[in-house]
Amino acid sequence: MTLNTFIDLVYLLAAIGFILALKGLSSPKHARNGNLLGAAAAAVAVGFTFAYPSVRAHTLNLVLTLAAMVIGAAIAVPAARKVKMTAMPQMVAIFNGVGGGAAALISVVVFLIDAPGKPAVYRIAEVLFGVLVGCVSFSGSAIAFAKLQELMTGRPVTYPAQQVINAVVGVAIVSLAIGTLVTGSVPLLVATALLSLVLGVIFVLPIGGADVPVLISLLNSFTGLAVAASGFTLNNNLLIIAGTLVGASGILLTRMMSKAMGRSLANVLFSAFGSVVTATGGADGSGETRTVKTGTPEDIGVLLAYARKVVIIPGYGLAVAQAQHTARELADLLMERGVEVFYAIHPVAGRMPGHMNVLLAEANVPYDELKEMDEANPEMATADVALVVGANDTVNPAAKNTPGSPIYGMPIINADEAENIVFLKRSMRPGFAGIDNDLLFDDKTTLLFGDAKDTLAKLVAAVKDA
Repeated sequence: MTLNTFIDLVYLLAAIGFILALKGLSSPKHARNGNLLGAAAAAVAVGFTFAYPSVRAHTLNLVLTLAAMVIGAAIAVPAARKVKMTAMPQMVAIFNGVGGGAAALISVVVFLIDAPGKPAVYRIAEVLFGVLVGCVSFSGSAIAFAKLQELMTGRPVTYPAQQVINAVVGVAIVSLAIGTLVTGSVPLLVATALLSLVLGVIFVLPIGGADVPVLISLLNSFTGLAVAASGFTLNNNLLIIAGTLVGASGILLTRMMSKAMGRSLANVLFSAFGSVVTATGGADGSGETRTVKTGTPEDIGVLLAYARKVVIIPGYGLAVAQAQHTARELADLLMERGVEVFYAIHPVAGRMPGHMNVLLAEANVPYDELKEMDEANPEMATADVALVVGANDTVNPAAKNTPGSPIYGMPIINADEAENIVFLKRSMRPGFAGIDNDLLFDDKTTLLFGDAKDTLAKLVAAVKDA
């Protein structure tokens, strides 16, 4: 067996590892092991890449590559270890964008090497695809990062003649791409890359609100496709397989999340969600101010302690308060008293796909206590208490009852069907969609204002005293 054949065999095993890793990531119970398996397969594949004689023959390039890997690890490892759970979505966005940018740069470099000999049309097409998708992923992810990090508004950004400008940029990119295919011109390729960066920006600016998790998933898919394109450019089968897996899984996840919101992907991307309807500050549209019912931790503690079934519905506010450990402490305490407790997880709760699952896994919440929306909703009518911790749009009855609402048609967790509803909120500010939540004004709802972690700690103490 030749060395090259042996390395290809290792690549095949790594590809199998990637597929098994994705299988593991499909279940919270096996997600950690799946992640470790995928990381190990990638590490082995990268390590054996350096065994190629053609790689070892270029000493300077080898040194530069190793230096770049050390620098990247020095940045990424501390960032991943120190990042707060609330900042996880923007870290995912920026890391994903860097991957897309790297794939685009690889395509450009290969084209520069091949350009003097006028590459075949199919080779130019591979490069163009990698450059276009990689640049869109890079600049789009940068804007998503800025939105999530609150460096700019998280609301949709619209401007006059927006669709016309988008169309002009799209036509210009297509024209430049055709010109590059015909002539093999480096300047035309560079112009295509620059306009693709612009396209990524104007593509993401109008997207905001609860659509951000869908956006992150879609951009992740774009990066995978860009990596697959760079694999064709480099004649590297492993990059083709890995990129295709990421691209396909990202698209599937994007479609699943769009379905979970009750909207088409086109509507998510092009409707400027949340840009029209704004919060009314407690008014019902008739000019009259509605009132809410507030309670004390002691009263709610007694209600929880003597309930038969309690459903905890987490949202982004749980992540902001870093209250996942306190939430588990409360759940464990209730279960010790014989109360049935589970967590109802909405697919788009938080700011990225699976945000609540990751958050609760960090607190070592048992996987069998997590129920997805479709599994949880049939049990809501038999729940004594729905404890909403930091969620808002994902329990808003307007999605079912208010045609014309920007979230109308989005499947929600039916917290309104529980016998009692306890809402933990910092204030009356609306959720990410920017609209009031009618559930706050329901006669069955009691509000506890304050930081979720502090409020949950008070509830723990109240349950112990009950």
